[in-house]
Amino acid sequence: MMNDDESALDDPVGRSLSGRHAHLAKRLGRAATYLTEVATFSAVSTDPDRRDWADLAALLGPGAFADMFSSPAVPPPDWEPVFSLDGRQMIWPGDGPSVLPRAEPDTGVVELGTDDVPEMLSLVARTGPGPFWPRTHELGTYLGMRVDGTLVAMAGERLRPPGWTEISAVCTAPDARGRGHAARLVGALATCIVARGERPFLHVAETNTGAIALYERLGFETRKQVTFRGFRTP
Repeated sequence: MMNDDESALDDPVGRSLSGRHAHLAKRLGRAATYLTEVATFSAVSTDPDRRDWADLAALLGPGAFADMFSSPAVPPPDWEPVFSLDGRQMIWPGDGPSVLPRAEPDTGVVELGTDDVPEMLSLVARTGPGPFWPRTHELGTYLGMRVDGTLVAMAGERLRPPGWTEISAVCTAPDARGRGHAARLVGALATCIVARGERPFLHVAETNTGAIALYERLGFETRKQVTFRGFRTP
């Protein structure tokens, strides 16, 4: 049975760090962040006070980058804003027939692992799907498409709040676009997520209209608008 509780999606980083990604987290009080080279995302409580922000600053260190992702919490005024980006959170509906394309054995979809990290980092550098680090693949399953042995597209699982798994790092090399690689990868991941009794969700920048159109064609629906924000600690 798929999860119908969407409340975990209001704090996807915090709920991931306190749950299935606890082994990849650093914590101090009610503040948490991912291990270096896994992810830059950080979280405080849903009703943070100055102590929570002080604990997060202590975890990260002075002058460090704090990627607060979609958290609406406002840090103290001595935290320097680094970026702010409008986006949306999209979810796979829990009812209705699936239109996601399944990945058949002959589609070239392969599971990626530690040995593939150099190629994954190279693809990310060329396509810019969002933050991706040497240990990001440890967050979940990552799949790729190879053509003549070369990695040309990939997508994977990132945040994992209870009952949900985020699909992220969806990217295709410029010379391999227009062939349906992204749709097949998203479909393969979503099929696996649903088979576990969970629901897929994802985040996308409002400026990425092409990706939004793709996800809507695959059946994803916008749950809410979000703002991605980053700060620098005092």
